[in-house]
Amino acid sequence: MTTAIIKPQFSPLTIALMVVGFIVFWPLGLAVLAYIIWGEKFGGSPEKAQAYWNKGRSWCSSNKGQFRRHGFASSAHSSGNAAFDDYRAEQLRRLEEERARLDAEIDAFHEYMANLNKAKDREEFDRFMNERRGNRQGYTDENKPTNTDPNNGWGNNNG
Repeated sequence: MTTAIIKPQFSPLTIALMVVGFIVFWPLGLAVLAYIIWGEKFGGSPEKAQAYWNKGRSWCSSNKGQFRRHGFASSAHSSGNAAFDDYRAEQLRRLEEERARLDAEIDAFHEYMANLNKAKDREEFDRFMNERRGNRQGYTDENKPTNTDPNNGWGNNNG
């Protein structure tokens, strides 16, 4: 039985304290939430909290070796069967060759798409410039300057 004024359970008082804690300073609200959730495990005494902490640390340190054994580095180790190890090495080499071939195809496709986009952009730009030239004053079909005009279509401004 705990004799704490604020019991570690979801009650209107603890929820209000948690909300106020989050509003005032978010780590304070987080601490109240942790107290509500895990307060019973600690029992309100530092000794129980330290025992719970030490239990978790010992579990992590005892299981540390298991995580290393099942990691990605295990593929480099021998299985104990020479025929299987040769087969695995051959398959890994084949997969690496296939990956290299696919990477080269991806690069070629990206280059093709870049060239295609560049050609499309060039076509759109040329169309824009042709439309713009067509709308400019003095560049219509009937006013288009000819090469036979010595003043290049500007006329005589002396008068």
